[in-house]
Amino acid sequence: MDTMDAPMDTPMDTATPVAVVRQRHGRRRASGALEGEVLAVLQQAAGPLTPREVQSGLAGELTYSTVVTILSRLHGKEVLSRTPQGRAYAYAPVADEAGLAARRMRKVLDGSADREAVLTRFVTELPPSDEAVLRSLFTSALPLAR
Repeated sequence: MDTMDAPMDTPMDTATPVAVVRQRHGRRRASGALEGEVLAVLQQAAGPLTPREVQSGLAGELTYSTVVTILSRLHGKEVLSRTPQGRAYAYAPVADEAGLAARRMRKVLDGSADREAVLTRFVTELPPSDEAVLRSLFTSALPLAR
């Protein structure tokens, strides 16, 4: 750590390392917040967007490379599809917000050793209004998506 990083009125303690995190413009986003912001821009768009278009739709000062990194990570998580457009890719969500939430729920179930226990716990902890929705869905004539 350089002496310029230490507060002026505090003696330096060389025995205990101190991590210095420099934050851009004094604020730091929560983990996943940037992905959420990028996804929101894409979900509001009429069609696929390039990284530059996503960047212009975001509030703040994200660099182009940061936007590309976020888009690449979301694509790797299978949340976005991408198609070549010029020298870049154009990205689009693979599902709407409800569809993405359902995919996340299914991944949790797929990663569980005991699906029945997870489903049982989930259903027993639902508020009555959500339980009524589930009962309605099971008894309705919804086609099974298989």
